[in-house]
Amino acid sequence: MPSTFPEKGYYTYYKSIHSWIGEIKKQMLKLGDDESNMRSTSENVEDGKYVVSLEEDVEMLIRTRIIGISILKTIVIKGMCGIGKTALAREIYNHPTVVKHFKCHAWVSNSTPFTLKELFIKLIQQVIDRKNRYTSTSLENMDNRRLQDMLCQHLRGRPYLIVLDDVPKQMHLKSFLKALPKECFGSRLLFTSHVKHMDIDVRDEDVHEMKPLDSNKSWQLFLKTINHGNKLTGEHRFPMNLQHMGKQMLRKCGGLPLAIKEVGKQLAEKKVSGGSEWEQLLESVDFGSTLKLLEPFYQKLDPRLEPCFMYMSFFKENTTLRAEKLREIWHVGGVVSRSNYEPYINGFIDESFIAVGDKGTEYRMNPLLHMLSIQKAEEKLGFEILRSPRHHRVIICSRDKFNYSTDQDKHLVSLFFHGGGYLDTSPSYWKSFEKLKILDLEDFGLKILPETIEKLMELRYLGLRNNYIKELSQSLGCLKKVEVLDIAQNFMVEVPDIIWEMCSLRHVYMSDVICRKSLKIDALQFLETLTYVSIDNWTYELSGLKMLTMLGKLGIEGLDGNSDVSKLFASLANMRSLEHLILRGYRFRSMPCLDRLGILQSVGTLKLDGLLGRLPTSFPPNIESLTLVNSCLDEDPMPLLEKLPELKYLKLRNAYTGQQMVILPKGFPGLTVLCIEELWNLRNVQCGEGAIFQLEKLEIHDCPYLVTLPNSLVLFLKKLKMVTTKSIAAKIKNSDLISKIGMVNINP
Repeated sequence: MPSTFPEKGYYTYYKSIHSWIGEIKKQMLKLGDDESNMRSTSENVEDGKYVVSLEEDVEMLIRTRIIGISILKTIVIKGMCGIGKTALAREIYNHPTVVKHFKCHAWVSNSTPFTLKELFIKLIQQVIDRKNRYTSTSLENMDNRRLQDMLCQHLRGRPYLIVLDDVPKQMHLKSFLKALPKECFGSRLLFTSHVKHMDIDVRDEDVHEMKPLDSNKSWQLFLKTINHGNKLTGEHRFPMNLQHMGKQMLRKCGGLPLAIKEVGKQLAEKKVSGGSEWEQLLESVDFGSTLKLLEPFYQKLDPRLEPCFMYMSFFKENTTLRAEKLREIWHVGGVVSRSNYEPYINGFIDESFIAVGDKGTEYRMNPLLHMLSIQKAEEKLGFEILRSPRHHRVIICSRDKFNYSTDQDKHLVSLFFHGGGYLDTSPSYWKSFEKLKILDLEDFGLKILPETIEKLMELRYLGLRNNYIKELSQSLGCLKKVEVLDIAQNFMVEVPDIIWEMCSLRHVYMSDVICRKSLKIDALQFLETLTYVSIDNWTYELSGLKMLTMLGKLGIEGLDGNSDVSKLFASLANMRSLEHLILRGYRFRSMPCLDRLGILQSVGTLKLDGLLGRLPTSFPPNIESLTLVNSCLDEDPMPLLEKLPELKYLKLRNAYTGQQMVILPKGFPGLTVLCIEELWNLRNVQCGEGAIFQLEKLEIHDCPYLVTLPNSLVLFLKKLKMVTTKSIAAKIKNSDLISKIGMVNINP
């Protein structure tokens, strides 16, 4: 994993490779019929006979990664425990095209760890002719060098396919690769693993990340499992009138095949033995046995990530995890430093504990992993859901009045409210939280924030996003230690002149706020994030703004034709740390002329959200990421945008009303990601020679008349994602245009 974890001050990394290998017990080698057994059965460690169709993944990987490229290629099938990595690898390994293409095959499972010597022996026993096979004793007596030479001898001159199933991150793959012959003849190494970053270099396009099953495939797998064979017949078979209830129950499995099959088997056994009604069985499903199956996966987690994993228990099940909220909760909770959170995010992604959402800055965690995080937090962190009084508490409320009292509230550090409804506003309830650092009421339905919140003098994080609050209390100004204030998505909330008093603020999130006076932002010298502030409430005094030396992300809203943006840009040009700027228009009014954007030297990420009569004539010179939303331009934006030399990411959503876009020769020299959405009239995209040649990822959503793509646009693509009409989806899927694209996801 790419990591710059702190060496001191946090959890020490105590699992070294040498101690891991030293604890391995000598395994008796299973020789002789490994390969024939592999090819003669569909059973596998993931219970292959109940695998839901993997044809699309198998076909795509064989077409783009397994067959046809002459160099030695390493492919990784990555994903969390039980998601179907082994099943997919087995389908590829046994596919007739693959069996015919490769003259030499070998499959080694790493479910029980072994040494490099044992790996050599397992491979040798599979790749040599049966009549020439050595005894296990004779191979054991050879040293690694002799085994390596023997393996090379039998692989040399033949295209081979070697599958290493369930590769741990500690495995010495570099040493293994050195043992393979240099003449590859189009040979392939196929690894399955829960991690991407092993000790070898694998290109992103050669990593196939397994996705959870959707609701329909989850249901198919559930029925296959619960109604398998002749064990359940007649009244014991699952009734279709309970399909909705069953699917609701399956949501807790999060599309994980391992969990779906475990639940199905559990219900089938109870039905046969107990005879209870299906409805009663569905209501009594116990996920405890499934969590036990995930325990080995949890044990593989880097120890430095463990406290962050337990903090995931604070969030709601199946919720979207925003990167900034994760960072801030972890920091205030004391498990990561402010400037060093990215290795932890990357670590969770690399080890398949979270999945990246479409926006790239949002993540999702499987519901079962969320359950596991709660379990581990209760055991190790002092977390509770209304049980014994401890240091961290999550309260799940209904609409009824909630009563809770304890003599140990003064020790509480974190308090999260989920659900919605009543919140005790009495002074006696809040005065006891002497040490509370985190208070989160996001999505709670709160209407009034209690005045007595001023008692929380140690508070660092106050989350009030997406509520019904109409006005912030003046008492918030007393909270001198708050670093994060999130009041976004409270429509038309009135913010009194108190923000400047909260002198420790680093991140402020708000939108559609009412301020009777201009905000004294310049008093917040530690401010790093401010989204959004109305242009009418922005102060332009340059002397004061120079104090904002740490402000890196700024969102300005309410721009219209009367806004003085020249004065705004002049003030922003003096903020050398400003890297991310968002300008949002006022409802349906046109935004003002933005030609002076070019003076913002430090801005690298820019988002323009609102009607534009035309594009600005100049952009920040170092801009790498540009998003245009609801611009509704009449003229093709490409002739101007393609000249931005540093641009790597471009997103156009409802940004252009024309029918044709033209990219001139050698246009977009550095662009790697292009997203076009809701271009309802677009019918044709033309690309000149040498244009957009570095494009790696293309996303197209809701462009119903775009029926073809130019060859030059997809020539070097690694990922194509498209949401379009059913007829267009079928046409593009069946074309030769996408035959060499690594990852293709086209949905009607």
